[in-house]
Amino acid sequence: MLINELSKKTGVTIHTLRYYENLGLIQGTADENVKTNNYKNYDESVIERIQIIAEAKEVGFTLAEIKKMLESWFGGTLKEKELHKLFSEKIKEIDTKIKQLKQMKKRLEKVVKEVGNGLEC
Repeated sequence: MLINELSKKTGVTIHTLRYYENLGLIQGTADENVKTNNYKNYDESVIERIQIIAEAKEVGFTLAEIKKMLESWFGGTLKEKELHKLFSEKIKEIDTKIKQLKQMKKRLEKVVKEVGNGLEC
């Protein structure tokens, strides 16, 4: 399938798909016999990769982390123990961010209260 069909099937913009391809997250193949255009074909496995990318982004993984994960996963080198460690580390990172956000919220609530009591900025 061409990139426009891939975009329709996945709901990901063509621009984003090209960006993913430039990063090496997905890969299309060009017909070597055709010299007049740069059209690439994408097989059904690319749809699975895009779904994995979307899910991983949704839970906070960076594109660099996702690239490593995809390479290991599809290369057959990702072990269950490594996957467990990767996800556990991401959970810790999220917990840290939640703690920081709660502290920021407390500070803002304090400022709102002080401003409400007539404190000038």
